Amino acid sequence: MHRQLKNLRHVMSPLDLSVEELDHIMELAADMEKNPAKYAHVCDGLKLATLFYEPSTRTRLSFETAMLNMGGNVIGFHSGSTSSATKGESVADTIRVVSCFADICAMRHPKEGAPMVAAAKSSIPVINAGDGGHQHPTQTLADLMTIRQTKGRLDHLTVGICGDLKFGRTVHSLISALVRYPGIRFVLISPEELKLPSYVKEEHLDPHHTEYKEVIRLEDALPDLDILYMTRVQKERFFNEDDYIRMKDFYILNEEKMKLAPKDMYVLHPLPRVNEISVDVDDDPRAAYFKQVYWGMYMRMALMFTLLELEVKE
Repeated sequence: MHRQLKNLRHVMSPLDLSVEELDHIMELAADMEKNPAKYAHVCDGLKLATLFYEPSTRTRLSFETAMLNMGGNVIGFHSGSTSSATKGESVADTIRVVSCFADICAMRHPKEGAPMVAAAKSSIPVINAGDGGHQHPTQTLADLMTIRQTKGRLDHLTVGICGDLKFGRTVHSLISALVRYPGIRFVLISPEELKLPSYVKEEHLDPHHTEYKEVIRLEDALPDLDILYMTRVQKERFFNEDDYIRMKDFYILNEEKMKLAPKDMYVLHPLPRVNEISVDVDDDPRAAYFKQVYWGMYMRMALMFTLLELEVKE
C-alpha cells in the first residue's frame, strides 16, 4: 500500500496553495537546488504516476526528473491512445486503478476539469499538469520562482502578458496567483480576438482591485515592464485553420524590440515557442525562459515533497 497521509491534498489550481505555502515551496525549491544530496533519497520506494492524455515534453519530463532526483520511480503513459481510455475507461476508474500502484499522480488532460474528477475519486494526491485551456498550476510555480529569482520579489511589479490570453491556461493560472501579491499591475497585450476572457477579469482582477490595461501593440508596452510573459498562439485550441494562420505571427519579439525594454526586464515563456520569440533574443541576459524550465523541475520536487508530507532525515 502507498504511504498513509495525515492530510490528503490535491493541487488543481495555484489557488489551492496559500501565499504562505507558495513562499514555503519556493524556499524549499531553492534549498533543493543548493543541497541536492540532502533530498536524493527522500522518495526511496515511492512512485509517481504520470497520466498524460495529451502530448507534453517539458512538463512530463520535469515531473519524472523531479521524482528521480528524490530517489523515487515513475510509471504512467504519455498519450491517451496508449491507455485504456481508448477502450472507454473513465478518468475516475483510471485513477482508482492507478491509486493501487502509485503514491502520487500528475495528470494532463484535454478536457477542463478532468483532473478534478480524478481527485474526487483518488486515494493519492493528484496534481493537475494542465487541463484544456483552464489551469496549469505547476507551470505557474515555475513562473513565480523565475520571477522571484530574477527580480528578487513577487510584489510591486508591472507584468506584461502577450499573445493568446483567451485560450492560454498558463496565462489564467499566472494571473490568479500574482493578484494575491501587493502592487501587481498587468499590461495585457493581445489582438482583439485573443483578449483575456471577461470571466478571468471578474474572478481574479476585479476582486483584488488589480490595475490593468489592454493594448494591441507590443512596442507600446515594452518600456514600462518589469516582466514580459510571452505565449504562443496555440493551434490545438483553434477551431479554424484560417484564424490560426492569421493570428500566429501577430507578435514576434526580436532583438530590435528588446531595445525598447528596460535593462532589467526579464522575458518568460511557458514553451514550446514557435516563432513568437526570435532566436536572436536567446543570448540576451534578460531571456529567462530556459531558467523557467530549470526552476520548474525544482518547484515540482518541492510540491511533491510537500504533498507527500516528507521530511529530511538529518
